[in-house]
Parts: sequence; structure tokens; C-alpha cells
Amino acid sequence: MNSKFLGTGVALVTPFNSDLSIDHNALANIVNFNIDNGTDYLVICGTTGESVTLTKQEKKEVTKTISNANNGRLPLVLGIGGNNTAAIIEEIKTTDLSEIDAILSVSPYYSKPTQEGIYHHFKAISEASPVDIILYNVPGRTSKNIETETTIRLANDFENIIAIKEAGNNVSQYLELIKNKPEDFLIISGDDDLALGIVLAGGAGVISVIGQAFPKEFSGMIRLGLKDEGKEAYKCHYKLMDIIGYIFEENNPAGIKAVFEALNLCQDHVRLPLVPASNGLKEKIKAFVNKF
Repeated sequence: MNSKFLGTGVALVTPFNSDLSIDHNALANIVNFNIDNGTDYLVICGTTGESVTLTKQEKKEVTKTISNANNGRLPLVLGIGGNNTAAIIEEIKTTDLSEIDAILSVSPYYSKPTQEGIYHHFKAISEASPVDIILYNVPGRTSKNIETETTIRLANDFENIIAIKEAGNNVSQYLELIKNKPEDFLIISGDDDLALGIVLAGGAGVISVIGQAFPKEFSGMIRLGLKDEGKEAYKCHYKLMDIIGYIFEENNPAGIKAVFEALNLCQDHVRLPLVPASNGLKEKIKAFVNKF
């Protein structure tokens, strides 16, 4: 089993200055904060990193900042996905992946392909990628679910497709995947609220949003879950339950950036079409952080 991706990965935010340029100092600080507090691996330029509003050059710079701050300490996963298969293959071929352990590739959005289309999309990516691939199923954003059969088929057919980040908030689909997957294929939760339950059911861990703000508590909870210490783990889960709800109340990553602002780790600026969390939500988040 690919133990690099057991436990807690975090989908890092991209902090911005007030002029919406990238705040590289804040980004490096967030990386160190996570490494110092038990996070197991880092995910660069995912949904939470606002990758869709970063230029190619900015993605490169973000990757470099994270890679330099990490300095080989944790495995790195880079988001390379989209709905233009040829463009993704081009991006894989022209991106320096020497520091990258795997790519996270989201299922094609907007185009609404069939399951056969999804299969052939990832087949083409598998054949082009020199590093391992984590599939990313998030039907709430893509409008198409990767059905269990399709995931299992890809897992069986391609050696470098090693895992799926499953974020459909669908417990029965998670359990189907865990039940039917090849032995060394990883089912990674993409739902912070379900992560512990999925780990206790046989999942490999989580790629988390909230985990980057409370890395010690969240990664500790997942470690307990992996050791089958559910009772202790749920104590941590209940402590974090409210804040997990808050950060997804309006928009991700506006919510998590409001948490980071309350923690003095970065400002809460996001790029349009996103807007920062409302004042009401910010107050709730601030109160939680102060009490925590």
C-alpha cells in the first residue's frame, strides 16, 4: 500500500495580499505550521487553492514556494485536472514534477461526459503521467459522479492510479468503494465531516480543508482512527464539528481563509467570482477560534 498518502493531507489555500497578488510569506508560514503540527502530506493548487483563478506562472510560483518551504519533508501532491483532456496532458508534460509525488486530477466538469468518457479521460492521463495519480470525485462541483464501477475499473487497469479522493458526501458510495477496491488502492475522504467515519470503515485518510488550520487536532484524530481507536478519535471530531460546518456554510475557500485570518496566518482575500465570508460568518468563526 502507498503509505505516503495514509493519514491527513491538506488542500492548501493560496493566500493573497490586499491587491490580490500572492502572499508567498504567508504561504510558507502555513506550510511550516502544518509540518510542525503533524500533517502527513500537502496538496498544492486544488480547489481550496483557488487554482482556477491562478495563471500558469502563478501556479509555478505557488508550487515553488511550497516546495522550498517543505524542503523534502512531506510528500507533495499537485492538482492537475480539468475538462480538456489534451490540455491536461500538455500541462503534465510541461510541468516540472521532480518534487511532486502524485497529481490530484479532478473529474471533468461542465462537459458532463458519460462513465466511458470519464474512463478514457483518466486512461489518457495515466498514460501521460510520470508520477502517481489520485482521482478526484466531487460531483457537487463537476455535476457528474464517478460511479463506483468506473473507479474500480480504473484502479484495476492502471498501476499509477493509486487512490481516489472521494468528495460526494455519499456514505454508501464510500462503503462500496472500500468493499470492492483492489487491496493497495486508497480511498481518501474529501469530506471533512465524514473523514473519521470513513477511516474507521477502512478508508486511508483524508485530504482536508479544515485540517490545515487545526493540523494537530485533525491529524491526531485521523491517526487515532487509523489505529481503530474510534472512541478517542470522536472526542476530537466533536470538538471540530462546528467549525467544519462554518467553513463550508458560504463558500470554500472563503470560510477557511476567515479561519486563517482569525489565527493571524493570512488575510481573507479571495479572487472573484468568490467573495470573502460575510461579517456574520466571520464573527462565528472568530468566536470559535478564540474559544478553541
